[in-house]
Amino acid sequence: MKKIQTVCGFGCGSSLLLRMKIQDVLKEQGLEADVFCGDVGTANATPCDAIFTSAELADRIKERASVPVIVINSFVDKKEITDKVLQYFQEEGM
Repeated sequence: MKKIQTVCGFGCGSSLLLRMKIQDVLKEQGLEADVFCGDVGTANATPCDAIFTSAELADRIKERASVPVIVINSFVDKKEITDKVLQYFQEEGM
């Protein structure tokens, strides 16, 4: 099962919102993944298969990331989140 980390500045605000949105998309699409929140300071130290985050934090995370970093421009735009989650799973051959 894929492990997806949602990341914001402190790991408890917008990352929680994004985690819930991604979980909704996965359920609707019949996909499975372990989705959990993280903060920007520890994002790269936490084992996962992909990181979903904001454009503001993406460059900081990408500098040290060994997994795909997917940028979400609007954490309330369900279409954008759905499209990027599905694209990630397609690229992973799932």
